[in-house]
Amino acid sequence: MDKLFDSYWVLRVTALILAVLLFFYVKAQMDTSEQATSANSQMDIITAVPLEVYYDSENLIVSGLPKTVDVTIEGPMAIVLQTKLKRDFKVFVDLNSLMIGRHRVTIQHENFSEKVDVTIDPKIVDIVIEEKVTKELRIDPEMNNGLIAEGYELISMNPEPSTVFVTGAKSVIEDISYVKATVTGEKGINASFEQEAAVKVLDSSLNKLEVTIEPEAVNVKVDIREYSREVPVIIRQRGTPPEGITINSLRPDTELIRVYGPKSIIDALSELPVEFDISDIENSGSYEVDLVAPNGTTKLSTKKIKINANVTKDNNTETNEPVEQPVEENVEETDTENPANDEESTTQ
Repeated sequence: MDKLFDSYWVLRVTALILAVLLFFYVKAQMDTSEQATSANSQMDIITAVPLEVYYDSENLIVSGLPKTVDVTIEGPMAIVLQTKLKRDFKVFVDLNSLMIGRHRVTIQHENFSEKVDVTIDPKIVDIVIEEKVTKELRIDPEMNNGLIAEGYELISMNPEPSTVFVTGAKSVIEDISYVKATVTGEKGINASFEQEAAVKVLDSSLNKLEVTIEPEAVNVKVDIREYSREVPVIIRQRGTPPEGITINSLRPDTELIRVYGPKSIIDALSELPVEFDISDIENSGSYEVDLVAPNGTTKLSTKKIKINANVTKDNNTETNEPVEQPVEENVEETDTENPANDEESTTQ
């Protein structure tokens, strides 16, 4: 037995076997430790974390930064859960040292445990720092004319206030083409109304611009009336004047009458005929006549007008028979009154 252990090769084989056994033992212990560590580790994603931005907000505008980011944390389960529940960490970018222009910045974080790994998405962003500009602009209210009922029209739209203050990056303010306040409603509007409308700032391609608007909404007064148009009055004589009467002129005291109704009918009118019976006109003066609304229209601005007539009477038509003189009777009366004259004539 002693000779066996004194053998060089036996000792070498024994040492090798012990080394192999030790290797597998250590490996088994490490695998067990890794499994235990893995069982206590957790990864979680915290979404929509607000991004804090530090810069001169009074004079500068920063574009290109996301409002929120996603934060992935990995570490011991207890710490990960505590971090997610408390949310006492923050993610931020500090731009105070940067000048106006384009920059690439890295989003930073703080107040995370050192035992967790933190990954922010996005991690790096490209930004533009510009001068902040505020401009007062007039509002252009708008409304879809298809909402207005047939026979009515949009007269005016007046926003209150009529202007807003728009603040944004200088390049964005220069791109402003329209400041709109859109009024909406159901189809068939036939009366005036008021409505609060949000203000939108658009470029020439009608894209909404990222600006600050003060106030963000305005009150719009919409004036809607029945469609109408002024039409000239045309006098049409009816009948014939009395004998000896000449009609020199007939003039309405109102030359234009407003006619109401559907646009297609009103626009087709070129005149408003008024019939005037001249068979009873004997003197110059003002005569009142009734107006008749044309077919398809709804009403007129007035129901009556006065027509001023200028006429001339023919004096030769007052009598056509000559006056007869009673000559014989006059002679007899003369002789009776002067008998002395007869006697003188006889004596001579």
